[in-house]
Amino acid sequence: MTVTIWHNPRCSKSRQTLDLLKSNGVEPTIRQYLKEPPSKAEVEKLITLVGGDPRELIRDGEAEFKALKLRKADLTRTQIVDAIAAHPVLLQRPIVVKGAHAVIGRPPEAVLPLLN
Repeated sequence: MTVTIWHNPRCSKSRQTLDLLKSNGVEPTIRQYLKEPPSKAEVEKLITLVGGDPRELIRDGEAEFKALKLRKADLTRTQIVDAIAAHPVLLQRPIVVKGAHAVIGRPPEAVLPLLN
């Protein structure tokens, strides 16, 4: 089964997660989402695959988030999808997808159960 990592090579957690996958014998498909931004449909799918609170997928410390003048606590799913699709840097990273499941790699070890 294909494993995909939504990866930002400038992010240490993303690099650590990629290394962890490779050290566990996984050669993932690498999606550099800053070079190939996700569509709204792809963001929706990631939210569904990760499950839980969709606000976990948005990075509120980025300058782009502050410029939007949003409050993370008040965001709706639609606002999250719109913001990430328009500003991919707001996507939490890394996200590892395998089949019908996805995990945010923070910490990188959080992706290990997905590999079993």
